[in-house]
Amino acid sequence: MIRCLNLIQIALLVASGVAVAAEPTPSSANAAANPVKYKATESLAKGKHLVFIASDHEYRGEETLPAMARILAKHHGFDCTVLFGLDENGEVKAGESNIPGLEALATADCMIMFTRFQALPDEQMKHIDAYLKRGGPVMGLRTSTHGFKYGNKESVYSKYDFQAKTEGYELGFGHQVLGQTWVGHYGRNHQQSTRITIVPEKASHPILIGVKDVHIQAGAYNAVPQDDWNILTIAQPLMTMQADGKPDASKPPMASEWTREYVGANGKKGRVFTSLYGASEDIVNDGYRRMIVNATYWLLGLEGKIVADSPIDFVGKYQPNTFRGGGYARGVKPEMYLGFESPIPANNVTSEPKKRK
Repeated sequence: MIRCLNLIQIALLVASGVAVAAEPTPSSANAAANPVKYKATESLAKGKHLVFIASDHEYRGEETLPAMARILAKHHGFDCTVLFGLDENGEVKAGESNIPGLEALATADCMIMFTRFQALPDEQMKHIDAYLKRGGPVMGLRTSTHGFKYGNKESVYSKYDFQAKTEGYELGFGHQVLGQTWVGHYGRNHQQSTRITIVPEKASHPILIGVKDVHIQAGAYNAVPQDDWNILTIAQPLMTMQADGKPDASKPPMASEWTREYVGANGKKGRVFTSLYGASEDIVNDGYRRMIVNATYWLLGLEGKIVADSPIDFVGKYQPNTFRGGGYARGVKPEMYLGFESPIPANNVTSEPKKRK
């Protein structure tokens, strides 16, 4: 009877558009439980596969990325795989340097990252390394500029560290791929929100089609533009967390989103879109959310399919937790996000349970 019920549950998940893996053996349960897959329900993207990698400590990338993956699968026709940092119990732990399932990158057409200070085991990191060597398109959000930190940990992939001194790969993944490593805050995070405006000369860029009225909750980051940045937008710190807040007169606008290219080991150039923002509450803003959707199309060379009024509404309930260090939802396993209707986040319990005396 139990086996029959399990088969019925799997059939329902497949019918709802979710790719379901075979039932894992106990020894492989942790690895098999991690990927959350959203099967495309439209044909616009022609079978393109996106892999989302979420593990940062503060900005709730573990909420941003599955929400965006659902939008891109349901409304835009991309096959999406979402991977999370997991603890020893297979539960999502923000910032954890353990992301099972990265072998999905072998078939990825685009890698979308929201990571911070990762020191992944070599058996996991080798998949990111292989993807970058082949020059695949990359989107990096917020803390991905300092997405890796190996410190004194020995690894063949330590060159990806945000402070790397490796000759030819100085300052690691952030500088070499996204165009910038960690520079610092620009204003008071959690007290000053940010208004993002389009650089007038770039208004016709495909990523900015239909983008307007962008106001986000994340505080501004410093930016040090490089010669190869194509700066699309600038960020103005505000004096309050409200959209109508006055600009901080002591903080003139800084670059906030840009495109560039990096070169893989095979000589192939890979498209890059970098945003210094993207916290869980940032994507509530329609303009910002549309920019992320448009950027995905652009990264894949599908800019001709971008339209100003394409659907960007959330799929299922989205009620993000306010970002803060350690403020992630407790007790969440990746499978809680299967299907298109489960709430993201799975709960709003963001504090450790009190220990009994």
